[in-house]
Amino acid sequence: MTFTTLRRLLSGAALLCGMHAASAQMQPMSEDELSNTRGQGLVTLTNTSLGGYDFSKVALDADISLSANIRNMRLGEYTYSLRNGGGADLDIPLMQFGRSDGTEAQRLVQISNPYFEFVYKNAADGASREAIGLRFGFESISGDIGLQVKTLSGSMRVTGTEADGSTLVLDSRTDALGGKRWDGSCTAPCLTLSQLGGVTAGDASGGSRDFWVSLLKTGVQFPTAAGLPASDPAQAGVWLNWRDKLQALNTSGITPPNLPKGR
Repeated sequence: MTFTTLRRLLSGAALLCGMHAASAQMQPMSEDELSNTRGQGLVTLTNTSLGGYDFSKVALDADISLSANIRNMRLGEYTYSLRNGGGADLDIPLMQFGRSDGTEAQRLVQISNPYFEFVYKNAADGASREAIGLRFGFESISGDIGLQVKTLSGSMRVTGTEADGSTLVLDSRTDALGGKRWDGSCTAPCLTLSQLGGVTAGDASGGSRDFWVSLLKTGVQFPTAAGLPASDPAQAGVWLNWRDKLQALNTSGITPPNLPKGR
């Protein structure tokens, strides 16, 4: 894992949740106006501890509608002797938020509360305290996301339906090396990464609640949101977690288009 990898991920995350600065002149409020005013901070900070590590989570309390295409994303390029594969923890040639061949609503993906969570080694004194890494994620994501994945380091589960109505499942937990630089191969019947053209995140009950990507110098068990089972421990390097409410767009490996209007 290199500084360039970290910088690219942080830059991309900042583009997703960045805001333009604004200024305004402050005006005094009467006692009646103050008593009728309710508010909540745009940014929330939460500190927790788990498994000998301290976590500081900085979340943006916002709902975001997104249409975007990301190409040739490679994160975590270093030598991994057990399975070097394509030489990267995540090798994603294409990731599309939204699609242009469906309804107007399908053009956009809905994201709620993007966040960063920093990890520190728990220590009694400040001199021994050590930064272990971070993760970036969304507390909820809903919509159609086109995906082409060559190599995955992470924990991912997707349910797919064949033309004959049978169900296939892609699950990194079937990998003998625990999902580290997995190429998606599995023992049939199953859904492979090469068959995955994208996913629909969320269902009628709400969005998918466990999407995050971490960058770590050692393995870490992250805290889990209320109502979700404990996530798999994130391994060192770059690690993607995404298992909640994911349905394959197809099992043909074809990614739907995501073009601007009028094209």
